[in-house]
Amino acid sequence: MSLDKAVEAIIREAQERGDFDNLPGKGKPIDLSAYFDTPEDVRNAYAMLKNAGMVPAEVELLQDIAALKERLAAISDETEKSRIQKIIWDKQLQFNVLMERQKRPRRDK
Repeated sequence: MSLDKAVEAIIREAQERGDFDNLPGKGKPIDLSAYFDTPEDVRNAYAMLKNAGMVPAEVELLQDIAALKERLAAISDETEKSRIQKIIWDKQLQFNVLMERQKRPRRDK
């Protein structure tokens, strides 16, 4: 049995069991506006990063910030808290700059 036919059989069985009956957004069109609002070169770059098991810089920064905030909540030493807070501010600034760059209109070459 080919892979395509095996996948189709699994999907058909799931449909018969009703596994897809109560999914959120059932019967509504998928909103792809955010996808198409993203410039094609950025979408391609994100796809390559995802396929390589990597995340975009802004996602990595958000993950770092979240981890640092958790660490900050667990620290009682005020000197260490100040140091961690400064790192958070620096990463937040880097994130904001990245987001502003993405908002700028792109010039086609």
